[in-house]
Amino acid sequence: MTHWFHRNPLKATAPVSFNFYGVATTPAATKVCNDLRLSRSRLLELFTDSSCNPEMMKNATDLYFSLLQGFILSLDDSSQECKLRYIQNFKWTDTLQGQVPNAQQDAVFELVSMGFNVALWYTKYASRLAGKEDITEDEAKDVHRSLKIAAGIFKHLKESHIPKLITPVEKGRDLEARLIDSYIIQCQAEAQEVTIARAIELKHNPGLIAALAYETANFYQKADQTLASLDPTYAGKWRKYLNLKTCFYMAYAYCYHGQTLLASDKCGEAIRSLQESEKFFAKAEALCKEYGETKGPGTTAKPSGHLFFRKLGSLIKNTLEKCQRENGFIYFQKVPAEAPQLELKANYGLVEPVPFEFPALNAHWTPETLAAFDLTKRPKDDTAKPKPDEEVKPLKEPDIKPQKDSGCQIS
Repeated sequence: MTHWFHRNPLKATAPVSFNFYGVATTPAATKVCNDLRLSRSRLLELFTDSSCNPEMMKNATDLYFSLLQGFILSLDDSSQECKLRYIQNFKWTDTLQGQVPNAQQDAVFELVSMGFNVALWYTKYASRLAGKEDITEDEAKDVHRSLKIAAGIFKHLKESHIPKLITPVEKGRDLEARLIDSYIIQCQAEAQEVTIARAIELKHNPGLIAALAYETANFYQKADQTLASLDPTYAGKWRKYLNLKTCFYMAYAYCYHGQTLLASDKCGEAIRSLQESEKFFAKAEALCKEYGETKGPGTTAKPSGHLFFRKLGSLIKNTLEKCQRENGFIYFQKVPAEAPQLELKANYGLVEPVPFEFPALNAHWTPETLAAFDLTKRPKDDTAKPKPDEEVKPLKEPDIKPQKDSGCQIS
């Protein structure tokens, strides 16, 4: 079963040379700086390389982050701050707020910003894989795993590193709690979509599928509510997606709940459940159109033309017709005026983020290497503030062509 996921653009960043002429006083110190520059450039290249896989990404991130930790961690395990933390200025754009960068002279800002992009890459990798026409079981597992890894990275950044920033995060910026929370919840919801597709394929109990769909709809609704106080200019398109998926999975929940009711000889209630499913599907269809017409950062798509959307429409129609036929021939039950209350709880298949930790300090960082950085030799104007309106070029993300039956473009 193919999937369609909304994706915001990657964060962009200004090049960093790590050239500390005069400050790095030994070959070992200079080598660490060269390795930082090269590993950072390589990691940024991989973000837009469509042939990159999770193993390549992990190797590149482990190398860069292990080197960058030397600007952050104390080598003697003390609580004292590393003397190099504020030596380099870093500039990063936001996924939602255009190409004007936020600049901070702080290695922790670089750590969380690059970490954020790594998490986004995992979501985009999952999206590309999930949009394939004939996705295999192993590929579906990769999608599921990648979304859980992304959720784990976002969670770790929020809980362990963003609070360490000296400059408070501005409202509406990527590193703000509302956005991070929405990304975490969206990753969990999308991973559960893969679980639901698998459960349907293996013809699991309709009650389990209904419960999973209901939990997934609640995830999407929670993510949307988290973004509710953000400027719609930036978050409007993203929120349309979250609304759309909420309605879509409520339609799924009522559809499979109707099958459960029919199997229990509650045909009248089953019909009412299917009618409610139709209503949510119609809402989702209207939101598909609104999503396509809403301007803002994110994927360009026509989700209503996507196979995953069309399949549910047919399933609801056929199941409702079956219930109505059986009620007319066998049950003759009254259809309730009120839709059944969904009090469904999934006992299996719920997604939790995969715990994440940054790699240990690179072996090249020794007390001698750190001591070889002489901060007294920094140029006097080294702390000059960057121009706040200077633009950073966006990353050229791979152009993923839609599959024949997808009706959308996945970025």
